[in-house]
Amino acid sequence: MQAVVLAAGKGTRLRPLTEDKPKVLVEVDGKPLVEDVFDNLLEIGVTELIVVVGYRKEQIIERYGDEYEGVPITYTHQREQLGLAHAILQAEPHVDDDFVLMLGDNIFRGNLGDVVNRQREDRADAAFLVEEVPMEEASRYGVLDTNEYGEIVEVMEKPDDPPSNLVMTGFYTFTPAIFHACHLVQPSDRGEYELPDAIDLLIQSGRTIDAIRMDGWRIDVGYPEDRERAAERLEEKAQTPAE
Repeated sequence: MQAVVLAAGKGTRLRPLTEDKPKVLVEVDGKPLVEDVFDNLLEIGVTELIVVVGYRKEQIIERYGDEYEGVPITYTHQREQLGLAHAILQAEPHVDDDFVLMLGDNIFRGNLGDVVNRQREDRADAAFLVEEVPMEEASRYGVLDTNEYGEIVEVMEKPDDPPSNLVMTGFYTFTPAIFHACHLVQPSDRGEYELPDAIDLLIQSGRTIDAIRMDGWRIDVGYPEDRERAAERLEEKAQTPAE
């Protein structure tokens, strides 16, 4: 399976760490964020990496070249950071079939393989790794509503009054139908092409999207304190004896 990695962001909230490098090259516990993403993807059997680059892209390309641990890398350029749906469209010419989508600024330790396995069952058109957060924090995320079968029936980007505390984590699988939906998305009030809007179009067209609950943890490294928290979690894991 191919994987699309979104790595074009400037990381303005991580300054000064991102003044001279792209966000995904910020290190956590001695490893760049995007390298941790690559390692997770290789572990679940991804056979090609399609990396959407933008801000200071040459540093990523020079560092990793055309392969990572023997897995080929294709780079595609997002010239303006106009939202996740716009970023995904930059990968469209390179995607052949069902694919993984992963944000390049998250540290994951969890059941990513379960999402890929669900996609391969052909029962669902997409599958998302989701997690519960405290209700008071849900409005910071893309919030989901599900039916009794665990299928996603609605997605809202940072709603003022969240219908649930179930949120997207930044790990997804899709069929190429997501590209058509992204083409139809209109700019939001922020002037960006939002991924939740594209997902809602998929749902409205009758596509089935399964929610897979996270077994593990992840940290979205958006602020310097998130980086410190992620490093602490990784160090804790390293010090825990294997069972």
